[in-house]
Amino acid sequence: MTAPFISFLTDFGPDGPAPICRAVMLSIAPDARIVDLGHSVRKYAIRDGAFLLWTAIPFLPVGIHVAVVDPGVGTDRRPVAVRAGRGDVFIGPDNGLLMPAVERVGGVSEARLLENRDLWLPNTSATFHGRDVFSPVAAHLATGVPFDQVGPAIPGADLVGLSLPAPRVHEGWLDTAVAFIDSFGNARLAGQPGELAAAVGPLDPGRRLVLEIPAGDDRTAAGGIIAGRVDLTWQPTFGRVAIGEPLLYEDSSGTIAAADNQGNLAARLGLAVDQPVRIRAA
Repeated sequence: MTAPFISFLTDFGPDGPAPICRAVMLSIAPDARIVDLGHSVRKYAIRDGAFLLWTAIPFLPVGIHVAVVDPGVGTDRRPVAVRAGRGDVFIGPDNGLLMPAVERVGGVSEARLLENRDLWLPNTSATFHGRDVFSPVAAHLATGVPFDQVGPAIPGADLVGLSLPAPRVHEGWLDTAVAFIDSFGNARLAGQPGELAAAVGPLDPGRRLVLEIPAGDDRTAAGGIIAGRVDLTWQPTFGRVAIGEPLLYEDSSGTIAAADNQGNLAARLGLAVDQPVRIRAA
């Protein structure tokens, strides 16, 4: 019999809360295989957590996925479990965190509130639902507790949604936005290389392009005020340009990204998540 699989993602940091949650899971489901996707999500950044879970889910086996970036803990935000079409169960706060990943593996097939207190820890706090609610419910499901025992069903349409940025293809340029900034300062952008190629033509290695940062939210017009401009090239990997030189490339998740080789492009340009950018042919 294959041991149950649980993935775990939070903004807790590596010490203290995350190990305690793992211990709670293992005390209930000692045979579970727990994989930490990371606990260094930017504090309170629901969108960052959603992006990281979305990028990870295609590489994970079908299982139970616990995600906790929960600035509304203890308020009227709801604790939920969501079963996806692929068969996975996602557990966490109903604040949009889970939804991009759920949609990536088949969408919502069933959703339930976590209201069965027999599956929680006996004593619960108002500020640590990761330990007291999400971890024990995940572990009980891993031991074979039926999904319908976690609490009452709710319509999938009632779950809080969250959308990641989407690109817009134009003739000669691609309007996109910063979806995530990783720990190296690389800017992960909305869109795939095929969409960029549809806008600017073939993406041969060394192809010269221009990355523009519009002033304000001018994402749809060909003109407008440009707050920043970077001349760069399309490359298959970082080492194809000199140290400190910028490049565009396809990241490991199959989306477009911008970076400085061995540098921090996001800090240098003052980029932030959701900031619109435009990529033009040079």
